[in-house]
Amino acid sequence: MELSETIRKMERSAVRLAIGGPAEEKAGASRFGGRPDVPEGFAWPSWPGEDGGTHPLSFLAQFDCAALAPLDREGLLPKTGLLSFFYDAESQPWGFDPADRGCARVFWFEDAALSPAPFPENLEEESRFPALGVSMREERSFPGWEDFCAAQPGGQDDADSFYEERAMLGAEDAENRSQLLGWPDVIQNSMPLECELVSRGHYLGGLWEDVSKEERLEAETRAVGEWRLLFQLDTVEAPGFELMFGDCGRIYFYIREEDLKARRFDRVWLILQCC
Repeated sequence: MELSETIRKMERSAVRLAIGGPAEEKAGASRFGGRPDVPEGFAWPSWPGEDGGTHPLSFLAQFDCAALAPLDREGLLPKTGLLSFFYDAESQPWGFDPADRGCARVFWFEDAALSPAPFPENLEEESRFPALGVSMREERSFPGWEDFCAAQPGGQDDADSFYEERAMLGAEDAENRSQLLGWPDVIQNSMPLECELVSRGHYLGGLWEDVSKEERLEAETRAVGEWRLLFQLDTVEAPGFELMFGDCGRIYFYIREEDLKARRFDRVWLILQCC
């Protein structure tokens, strides 16, 4: 009962996304791909890639905040406007290098007049995605084993019992899951600590050898409580189209909860994980 209660108290509200089928063409409607709806004067985001050139980011998806509001039980997202997500889908940075800052961007267009933006001429054709519809529903979300252990250090050492209790609470696992908010579907390891350390300037592509024990312990204490999943995107498939991250992986947009509440979406950090 103690384990079940601990998991229950960690429940979060998520918005489950089903991507596919025709997209609604109304300006500001939720959809994957196509041309993003933007306000006048919008500058398409780009960043310097590994080759030293400037890469326009791919437009991933946009979400109508008014349509999301009834599904956002915790009231974390804006209630009006449009949230738009971009990423360098061509080079697919992993997010373990401070130099990856800017490889993913999130914009909140608050109650502005919007119209479709033309694709940049130097955006590769394969980085221009077809417009697909998005359906959304609220879903109860519970942490996976990796996040549970990060949040409850030393509190549990039996993964089988954890997943049994989690299933009894109604947690659902799926091979393909895209979502907003909630707990992530972790492929490799818990990500808040990685977000915290990389955003501080640490390169984590090796053994984290440049992070002192003292700083890591201090960061661990802060990270799980401060960093929240904003958007998780899994493989997207449609007739004649597939977008996959690494080898059957996912990308995760994370943001500190204080930045989310203050609508500082320029402070997101992206992590890619795959098998």
